Amino acid sequence: MPQANQEQIEKNFRAFQDILPSIMETQRGKFALMRDGEIVDYFDTVRDAYIVGQKLYPDEEGFSIQEVIETPIDLGFFSHAVS
Repeated sequence: MPQANQEQIEKNFRAFQDILPSIMETQRGKFALMRDGEIVDYFDTVRDAYIVGQKLYPDEEGFSIQEVIETPIDLGFFSHAVS
């Protein structure tokens, strides 16, 4: 995995953990599309988040997706920056 992707993953995950308590009530169960440490938007399915992420960010640094649940988990391929 390129260094830029790893940095994107780490930045997004740290930011997600920080904001998680404030979004649980309104976004629980949704999937957050993230880029540069910010939530871009929320989606009902991981597939929808992935499709939009691919369209918005076709560059090498990619994006990441996190499910809004009490404890962030590794979604495998989808929790990592995708390019």
